[in-house]
Amino acid sequence: MTDSPLHVTVKLNAKLQPEHRHELFEDPLDALLESAELGQLTGGGTALTDEGEVDYGDIEIALTDPASLPGVIELLEQLGAPKGSLIQRAGEPDQPFGVTEGLALYLNGTDLPDEVYEQCDSNYVFEQIVERIEGVGEICSWWQGPTETALYLYGVSFETLRERIADLVATYPLCQGARVVKIA
Repeated sequence: MTDSPLHVTVKLNAKLQPEHRHELFEDPLDALLESAELGQLTGGGTALTDEGEVDYGDIEIALTDPASLPGVIELLEQLGAPKGSLIQRAGEPDQPFGVTEGLALYLNGTDLPDEVYEQCDSNYVFEQIVERIEGVGEICSWWQGPTETALYLYGVSFETLRERIADLVATYPLCQGARVVKIA
């Protein structure tokens, strides 16, 4: 044990709304740190793109024992931290970690025929994706921008997620012109 805590920032390579970051990562991490008396969360934040889309999230931690850092990383990976996430601390190089891959499905919100928007439902797309990726991933968050709506999927592999939703994206009218982007 040291007299002063080790301050680290967890930079999650995840497009999560703040409430989803809390639910998926911060709350379980905080519970573990407090119950084991390893430290505490001291802050966090969300970085946004110019369009207002989440770029990544930060979680700030004060660890009472620097030796507990590998356990924190292990927990974050058990919780599904995406590849490309980083542990950042003063005077040290960034330490990459993460296990899941991410896929963003961007639905075109402005350029499809009016009848597509009238007759189709983004909730149907959501439900169909949940069914199709069960056991290999989950929808962890979403975003509604000025011209697109995004669903953020994280799971075992980008390719598996893409393959599982490919027929829906190819056939459901609301998915016309949709973009599929690897995000982790």
